[in-house]
Amino acid sequence: MRVRINETWTHLDEGATLFGVRALFHPAADIAIRNGAVVDHDAVLADGDTIAFIQRGRIPNKDEFDALVSARHTPGVFEKMKSATVGIAGLGGLGSAVAVALSRVGVGRLILCDHDVVEPSNLNRQHYFIDQIGMKKTDALAATLRRIHPELIFELHDTMLEPENVATVFEDAEILVEALDRAQSKAMLLSAWLANYPDRPVVCGSGMAGSFSANAIQTKRQMGHVYVVGDGEAEAKEGQGLMAPRVGVAAHHQATAVMRLILGLDPAEN
Repeated sequence: MRVRINETWTHLDEGATLFGVRALFHPAADIAIRNGAVVDHDAVLADGDTIAFIQRGRIPNKDEFDALVSARHTPGVFEKMKSATVGIAGLGGLGSAVAVALSRVGVGRLILCDHDVVEPSNLNRQHYFIDQIGMKKTDALAATLRRIHPELIFELHDTMLEPENVATVFEDAEILVEALDRAQSKAMLLSAWLANYPDRPVVCGSGMAGSFSANAIQTKRQMGHVYVVGDGEAEAKEGQGLMAPRVGVAAHHQATAVMRLILGLDPAEN
């Protein structure tokens, strides 16, 4: 039978066990993961199983990195993520959190676009740090993502998005995440994207301000390949600010929508 051990397919005899294989291939490993779940008891392996052995405290080398970082993934997910290219328009509360989630799930290439710099009020909800204040958001976020996934490929655009450059900036993106602040900018981006790439999905955000219930934030198909995340109502305004909990929920809805699209699933289905 064939079993994938730390991302390498290996032929084993029928009846081979998890701990027996660990003793043979990775005797120093403290953690055994089978098909995405940590296993603390020995078990007979089956053909097609995905196994990862991890030694606590040891930083994996380049050849091991993908296997060990993706060990808790559902089997088969990482391979599809690694070959995907996703564009993110806006790297604020939504975009920065989406980028972090997608890097952790293993998306291989991210096209990141924002023209702003990190400033103190960003830190209440955006994925930046105090020592990054004053940095371009593209550079600051790329530095953070490299600490999560060193092999991730970035394309950085420190520019203002306009109707004339949307198609060029995101030319290679299979899926676009709309994470802009202003309604006019959102509408411009969506219009330009659909005019140039009507068959490519876009995941938008609308309504995540305030301290309302997180349960109101949903992912819905608006039309065609357009998906909208949020409660559709709670816009940022005086007396109703943007804060990490609800913005983070919306961002992870967007990241989940992207993941499902890459896997060939409908983001709007329960």
